[in-house]
Amino acid sequence: MPFRAGAAEPGSGVVILVVGDSLSAEYGLARGTGWVALLERRLQEERRAVRVINASVSGDTTAGGRSRLAALLERHRPAIVVLELGGNDALRGLPLQTTRDNLRAMIRASREAGARVLLLGMDMPPNYGERYRAQFRAVYTDLAREEKVGLVPFFLAGVADGPQAAALFQDDRIHPNERAQPILRDNVWPHLQRLLPRA
Repeated sequence: MPFRAGAAEPGSGVVILVVGDSLSAEYGLARGTGWVALLERRLQEERRAVRVINASVSGDTTAGGRSRLAALLERHRPAIVVLELGGNDALRGLPLQTTRDNLRAMIRASREAGARVLLLGMDMPPNYGERYRAQFRAVYTDLAREEKVGLVPFFLAGVADGPQAAALFQDDRIHPNERAQPILRDNVWPHLQRLLPRA
């Protein structure tokens, strides 16, 4: 379930809407320790008039996010939408074209609602094979180029691909642990900064 879903109040400043899966929904973490919460804390420390709405749902797919997005856009009226979806599509063996189509629809719906978009790129473990991994990564890079939106090339950089990767995951070896959350926040931060209004 989303850990925060209050509607944006008029005059409450810029709203950032995060639509993701368990990687953003604090799965297996103490409330308030996930990367989205850490991101909001950094924005507050910089005294920016920004609210972060985390509409991430554990287990969600791009189809699920797409089905929820219209209502989220209407309710929260975000200036920025961060899309962190697609990993569960691959884990479930869904067609890459379906993932691509769903993400493209979400990008366009967000833009039509007046929001800028930041897409968080994903990868699959080596056992999926290099050909599939390359095709999966291309979903994100191609969409970012074609739709002209911001892209974090690999959201789990420094976590899944580092020498201490085992120490940065929960026991399931799928979900990053609390130690990894500042790294995830820092992966997103510079790309998000480019989309924020000047302070």
